[in-house]
Amino acid sequence: MAESNFVDYVKIFCRSGQGGRGSSHFRREKYIPRGGPDGGDGGRGGHIYLRADRNLWTLLHLKFERHIIATSGEGGSSKRSTGKDGEDRIIEVPCGTVAFDAETGEYICEVTDDRRTVLLLKGGRGGRGNTFFKTATNQAPRFAQPGEPSEERSIILQLKLLADVGLVGFPNAGKSTLLSIVTAAKPKIADYPFTTLEPNLGIVGYRDDRSFVMADIPGIIEGASEGKGIGLRFLRHIERNSLLLFMIAADSDDINRQYRILDSELTQYNPDLAGKNRVLAITKSDLIDDELREAISKDLPDIPYVFISSITQQGITELKDLLWQELNRETFHDTGQILHKNLM
Repeated sequence: MAESNFVDYVKIFCRSGQGGRGSSHFRREKYIPRGGPDGGDGGRGGHIYLRADRNLWTLLHLKFERHIIATSGEGGSSKRSTGKDGEDRIIEVPCGTVAFDAETGEYICEVTDDRRTVLLLKGGRGGRGNTFFKTATNQAPRFAQPGEPSEERSIILQLKLLADVGLVGFPNAGKSTLLSIVTAAKPKIADYPFTTLEPNLGIVGYRDDRSFVMADIPGIIEGASEGKGIGLRFLRHIERNSLLLFMIAADSDDINRQYRILDSELTQYNPDLAGKNRVLAITKSDLIDDELREAISKDLPDIPYVFISSITQQGITELKDLLWQELNRETFHDTGQILHKNLM
């Protein structure tokens, strides 16, 4: 069982408010026994909104509130008084949340920017009071409109983490250890596969008070795109990362082959991931000598790479430099700076 309260998928039932009924009241006062119509309009029903909040990082709060129901508008009354509008409901979610229709699977919207608000369900309009229907030929209408009915919908909310760098690798590749070294995050670390059962986020401090966000995604195995292991559940979190950091242990039998497997699983899940910038970190490099490192370097994928060791801190500074340069590659290119692909 996961130790944290990370929830990235919920299904909720939403219903907006019904519009209030219009009033069919007639003016009746002491010296005006047969006054004309003075019924007011009904109030509108409450809307339901989805709003992003950068202070949230999980959908846990919605796990225990599966029914979001707005209140109905009040009916109109005498003296042309309009009924009170129903109370709106706002569903607060983390930035990066996507909404789908639970019945049809139809995409509804996504909220990625803080405070961005989207109308999910519209409250019913209030009915017109009989005053509205008064005409020269019908000066005493005895009817009024009912309010419009409410809308209801079952909605699936999925969270896709927003991070600058996403860690991609097989189980036990050292992703959580790296995150604990370069950020203040404290993920669970142990010497067995699938230690990480949910994504972890951390802020990497860089030079001159600059920083970027790194996400540790649970390990991927061959066949994850087809539902094997636990990688499929979390592959969607990689979609929003600006840069992918592939992590493969230096003592692996074939680093190039393992990279191809990881790349294949990502592109099978979402072909758009093939176009994302990527960097390769060969982890646990404290286990190999310079001669073996040189031999490994001759057969690596054609992407920027760096040898690192989280235990000895070897290559960590170089890795941060490389990640920062790749995240700002266009800026560095415009200023004429050269990107070094081989940092050793």
